[in-house]
Amino acid sequence: MSSSQHLAAGNLRSITFMLVAVGFFAFMDAVLKTLSATYPVLQIAALRGLTALPLVLFYISWRGGWHTLLKVRWPLHLLRGVLGITMLALFTLGVRELPLSAAYTLFFISPLLITALSVPVLKERVPKAHWWAIAIGFVGVLIALRPSGGDLQAGFVSLGGLATLGAALCYAISAVVGRLATRTDSSESMVFWMMVFMALGAGALSWAEWVPIRRSDALLLVALAVTGFCGQLAITEAFRHGQASAVAPFEYSALAWGLGLDWLIWHTLPSAHTWVGAAIIVGSGLYLVRREKRITEVHASADHP
Repeated sequence: MSSSQHLAAGNLRSITFMLVAVGFFAFMDAVLKTLSATYPVLQIAALRGLTALPLVLFYISWRGGWHTLLKVRWPLHLLRGVLGITMLALFTLGVRELPLSAAYTLFFISPLLITALSVPVLKERVPKAHWWAIAIGFVGVLIALRPSGGDLQAGFVSLGGLATLGAALCYAISAVVGRLATRTDSSESMVFWMMVFMALGAGALSWAEWVPIRRSDALLLVALAVTGFCGQLAITEAFRHGQASAVAPFEYSALAWGLGLDWLIWHTLPSAHTWVGAAIIVGSGLYLVRREKRITEVHASADHP
């Protein structure tokens, strides 16, 4: 098999894993939305960590990664823990107030935020064209926030919209911090400590208003753990074998999952302005991916004449 055929096969495998990962995460988000009708958002964040820990411990044992758990940069892990708790709590609040598809539309701004944050934090150089794509993506956010009644100001004070944007910002910062941490720390330590901080930190914060777990919600909690864990494994596998520029666009398949779950479970669909905003945001994100792929190919051809 030639190198190009091997790369194509790796990309196809990775794209398949990405589609599976996005599906698992969409079902996890549907569980979050369902639980949010009964439990406070911080308690749900704690339950996400608590239910995932047994699966994470099994994964670390299988990988033989126990020796890496204490060889970490604690400030980065603590920051990721705080960001993870805040992100999940805000996103749960967002999906409680909005359809999944509308929340995904706003959350799609996170890749653009990651690109913007890579300049001051990672000292990466972002071309001028990328900044135009980021600006256009923010225009898409403003359109998506606009309520169907036509009052733009009301969109800015929408609790669900602002919460989802806050979650996207926390996710973007956490992703950049994660890039810094992966330079020295293992993936096992990053997953383990994130779940520990989420379980203990969110548990402590939600203790005063903790709602007793209903026996009828046991299956939902199992689903929360399994979908989140399987989604994390699948997305890790997706980026292990394929080119990031080929795999990343398929994250936007979350919108299709969101639309399907909104219709099947809650019998709702997003309004017209959400569709327009989604098209602009996704278009901006895809442009960034294509530009990044082109720049990488140019550098590779320059290094290997």
